[in-house]
Amino acid sequence: MAKIKSIEYFRVLPRWLFVKVCDTDENSGWGESTLEGHSEAVEGTLSALIKRYVGYEADDIEHLWQSAWRHGFYRGGAVFMSAISGIDIALWDLKARKLKVPIYQLLGGKVRNEVRVYAWIGGDRPSEVEQQAKTRIAQGFSAVKMNATADVDWLDSPRALDSSLERLKTVKSLGLDVALDFHGRLHKPMAKQLARLLEPYTPLFIEEPLLSEHPEGIAQLSKLTTTPIALGERLYSRWDVKRFLQDASIDVLQPDISHVGGISEIKKISAMAEAYDVAIAPHCPLGPIALAASIQVALSTPNFAIQEMSLGIHYNTEAGEHDLHSYVNDPSVFNVANGHLKAPEGVGLGIEVNEEAVRRISKLAQPWLPKEFYGFDGAIREW
Repeated sequence: MAKIKSIEYFRVLPRWLFVKVCDTDENSGWGESTLEGHSEAVEGTLSALIKRYVGYEADDIEHLWQSAWRHGFYRGGAVFMSAISGIDIALWDLKARKLKVPIYQLLGGKVRNEVRVYAWIGGDRPSEVEQQAKTRIAQGFSAVKMNATADVDWLDSPRALDSSLERLKTVKSLGLDVALDFHGRLHKPMAKQLARLLEPYTPLFIEEPLLSEHPEGIAQLSKLTTTPIALGERLYSRWDVKRFLQDASIDVLQPDISHVGGISEIKKISAMAEAYDVAIAPHCPLGPIALAASIQVALSTPNFAIQEMSLGIHYNTEAGEHDLHSYVNDPSVFNVANGHLKAPEGVGLGIEVNEEAVRRISKLAQPWLPKEFYGFDGAIREW
């Protein structure tokens, strides 16, 4: 078996962090460690992990993952797990390429031939949703997601929620399924009201109706609505997920393959969720490598429901011209038809990364910073 020879990382536009692993037999694989708004912190962690894992057997993916988790003493968290994710995904890609098979073949094979996907409309402060929804229909989507509200005060006027209903009704009238992302922006006094108001209009799911640090509040909210409740992008391991499954407070789990420790961990999380009759809808407003890895998992996961993809998301368009197509040699792998992506035919992740573009753009890319929302009184609001 070949040992890990090198691990490199590349910060690229609009806000992504790619990882490349090579072994001593000149095999290579790509991963993604994107943690939106915290690239420099993840880069520092990757630098530390590189010192530890160059020289490890490249095939022993689980051993490396366990070493990263257990030998560091301090475990978990967004930064650490995002760093592990990029290396883990790259090792799966490397191994599958060496064996000349798609990654899903190493995960038990396919349980489906296509993957349902959705895209974003509306932006951070949602507007112009009708025209954007029509654009998504023309692109082949059958489902979209949008922010449920702009920033909202801890206890705001009930009128602040009126436009949420109108946007949902408008987009649904076009024939699309619509998920609404509360984005953790609403606190319990407003979230309870909005969940109840939306219920008659049957959104596909409501996402992060409360921040995941409030498991007791989410459990309470789940008893007040029949709308499926989704969350998971701010949970970073199977141990973080465990409480919500045991509480039976969520219907859809949304782990992010770039935040939870990569393919190795998201497969374990998915199996846990299946045992609790919870669907998987991976979070992925990220780059093409994270999406490609998510697709490989979706193809091999029985309780998979729908996949987020960042094509044309506001975070991409606000930063310029770089999007899902910018770093892959064949962008058609991400073509949507009838609301689905077909299973990619290529080996490994099923994409070929344009390494020249990655290296060139990484020389200029600046860190993407989190957004900041403030109320009229100057107080911080969740974004």
